[in-house]
Order: sequence, then C-alpha cells, then structure tokens
Amino acid sequence: MSEPVVSFRDPSGSLVLTDDRVLRLIWDDGFADFQAFINTDRAREEIAAGRVVGTRLIERSDAEAELGELGDVAGENRGTLAAVAEHDKLSFASYPYEWPADMLYAAGVLTLDLAAAFQRDGLGLKDATPFNVQFRGPTPLLVDVLSFERRDPMDFTWLAEGQFIRTFVLPLLALRYFGIHPHQLFLTHRDGLEPEEVYRMNSGFRRLTPPFLGLVTLPTWLAGKGERLDHGRKRQAKSDEQATFILASVFKRLRRALDRVRPGNTGGSHWSRYMQEHSYDEHDFRTKERFVHDTLTEAKPRQVLDVGCNTGHFSALAAQLGADVVAIDLDPAVVGAVWRRASQDGLPILPLVQNLARPSPAVGWNYREGSSFLDRATKGFDAVLMLAVIHHMMVTEGIPLEEIISLAAGLTRGSAVIEFVAPGDPMFVRIARGRDSLYRGLDAEAFESAAETRFAIAGKEQLENPHRILYRLQLRQ
Repeated sequence: MSEPVVSFRDPSGSLVLTDDRVLRLIWDDGFADFQAFINTDRAREEIAAGRVVGTRLIERSDAEAELGELGDVAGENRGTLAAVAEHDKLSFASYPYEWPADMLYAAGVLTLDLAAAFQRDGLGLKDATPFNVQFRGPTPLLVDVLSFERRDPMDFTWLAEGQFIRTFVLPLLALRYFGIHPHQLFLTHRDGLEPEEVYRMNSGFRRLTPPFLGLVTLPTWLAGKGERLDHGRKRQAKSDEQATFILASVFKRLRRALDRVRPGNTGGSHWSRYMQEHSYDEHDFRTKERFVHDTLTEAKPRQVLDVGCNTGHFSALAAQLGADVVAIDLDPAVVGAVWRRASQDGLPILPLVQNLARPSPAVGWNYREGSSFLDRATKGFDAVLMLAVIHHMMVTEGIPLEEIISLAAGLTRGSAVIEFVAPGDPMFVRIARGRDSLYRGLDAEAFESAAETRFAIAGKEQLENPHRILYRLQLRQ
C-alpha cells in the first residue's frame, strides 16, 4: 500500500486517503457537530440523493488494523480522536482548476442549496469553497462533512458568505467579463479572487454598474477606508424566526448573484465542430464509431479515459455501454458542452479541462494536498481512447511518438484505441505549419513498431481517408 495522504487544515479532523479507502478522523472538538449533522433526517436524505458523500461511522479498530496507529498517521497535537468515519470512494477525484465554468457554477448551486437546507435544522455551513466539492460523473456532491456545525439560532450571519463570493461568484464574473477560466485561476488562487483584484481589472463607468458595484466596487472602497464589509461578524436577531428569515434572504441574494454570472452557452469554440467539419465524411465517421463500439463491447471496460474528447461523442458511447468515463480536453468550451450533455442525459461522464502534455501538477503544502492528474490516472482505466489526438501531441506539443505510447500504456490496465493520423492528412499539414520534413519517417509501419513495444495489436481499420487508421491495442503484461 502506498503512503496515506493526510489532510491537516481542518482543526476538527483529518482526511486519510489510502489506496482503497477514504477515512475521516474526527477529533473531540469536532465530534459534537458531526453527530448533530449525521443524525439529521436531512443528512440521510442528502446522502441517499448523492448530494453529500456517503458517510458512516466505523469501529476504530477497523481503521487501526489498516492504518496502524492513527495518531502517527494523522500527526501529533491534533487533539483526542473521538471517532472514525468512512466515506464512499469516488472513481476519480478532480479539482476546481480542472473544471469548466459550468461545473464551478453547479458546485456553487449545490453549496448554497445545502447551506440553506441545513440552516433549517439548526446547522450552519462554515466553509464555502469549491475544494469541498467533488463530482460523481457530472453530479456535484459535498465531501467535507465537517463543514457543518451547530449554529446559534439567533445569529443571522452566514460566516462563509465572503468565501462563497470569492471562490464562486467573482471567478465566474472574471470569466464572463475578462475571459479568465477557472482552470487558469484556481491553480494560483486557491482562495479565489478578492474584490480589490477584480476592481483593478476594471476601469471607468463599469465599476459603478451591476454586478460590479455591489460585489466589487463598494467592498473595495470600504476596505480602503478600513471599513471592509465583514461577512464573518456575528449578528443577533430578536428571534430565531427572524434569524431564519434573514438567512434565507441571504441565500436568495447570493443565488441571484451567482445566476448573474452563470456561464452561458456561447455556441462553442473553434474545436466544437472539429470532427464534422475538418476530419471525416459520413462513411468514415460511422466506421470509426463502429470500431470503437465493437472494441468497448468486447472489452467491457468499467473505467474509460477519453483523451481529447472534443464533443464527447465517444465518451457518451462508452458511458452508454456501461463505463464510468473521464473525458479530457484542453478546450474549456468543449468540456463544458460535454458536461451539459452528460448532466442532461444522466451519463456517468466526468469532463475535465486537461492537457496531457502539461497535466495538472501536484499542488498545495508539500505538494500533497492535491495529487497530480497523472498520479490519479496511472493504471486507473480499463481502456483509453486516443482518437485523432496523438498528432496534435506530437506536432503542437513536440512529444515523441514513443513517449505518447508509453503514457497510454501507463494509463490503461487493459486496452487502448488509438487513431493514427499520417503526415499527409490535411489536418496534420495544417498544424505542422511547414515543418513537414520533421515527420517524413512517420507512417503506419513506424506507428506499429512503436506501439508493439508496449501493446499487442489486436485489430486495425483503415478509413477511406488513406491517412487515418484505427488501432485496437492490448497491453502487454
């Protein structure tokens, strides 16, 4: 078993990730809040609905048998261990810096919905960060159950309001008005954007217009006078009914703010109709579809990685055949479209903004708070699809063919479907931009030679386009 990953920021507990289990160690000063949460009917309902991660208390001895001495695993001076809970393990973890904007918005809606619902049970949500949300397929779920705490029934303050604005509303506002995508922002701004940062992006009259005036300009001006709007200062109502009413109005106001910056479907990007407009006639596309369908039907993979998923057509095909799919593409517009389709159709597809030539790195303290994409993906899939993508990796990114084959072999436990595109293909010529001489030796024979170092060729299909061949590869054991 690899060394467990242990969280340390929460004074109420630590999350321990092993190869097979997700355990939450709950310290004595957080146990009462956890009990108040887990014993509510609403918690059971939200867990059953898949909006909160599955959570159950387990015997401490069960955890100790796997992890050894829990105090050593979790670190010293964290308090007395009161209980151990186990969470359902997700098939693939993701982070906000890998999400399209649509997924950040969905995570924000979930956060507000849960905060509003549980306040009626006397519980507050003390944290409102997208890093407390994961996705099961296209569906967001809250995973930090220690974010719930008992609240003073007379207090009408949502302590996490400022954090919610910084990590959900202002990042989406920055996308809408300045084109800064969440995957660009959250790698360097874990805590989102301060109003002053967004204020400096603006000039002139816009600072005085909604939504900038209320969300950005006034907080910046007041902060400059030493009078920052304090979303964390507790305030008392005259009755618990009044406090409940005011809190409800706070959540409604924040939902309106979130909706104002909701990502719109702008019609896609340059790559949105790439398959239809640039690469295939109808016959070749159907041949490709049949080849992938037959491969997946025969292999019956449970987990599939679709590299360069584009519109998500083949991700959806794999999902419809029973696989959980992680679909990656470097274009946030097409990844957002894949998420919308998966969400609408209820398909188990997790779409992520990802470039395998520059994958998400390990981040956080000591590089252990967020594992790299490749750490999560290595040997994580029964099948990998790399359709019309490796020529982009070779030409645009300068990655040698042998390295791409090695990466594919590292990602899959079983099979791969790779589409070879030769230098004579119009798209290859287009992206090569006059560097054709670098690829004179790249042909089907060279591809097969490289592939056979790690795979057995189990099948191939020549398309009518003479420059494109589909390969079914089986990993050599």
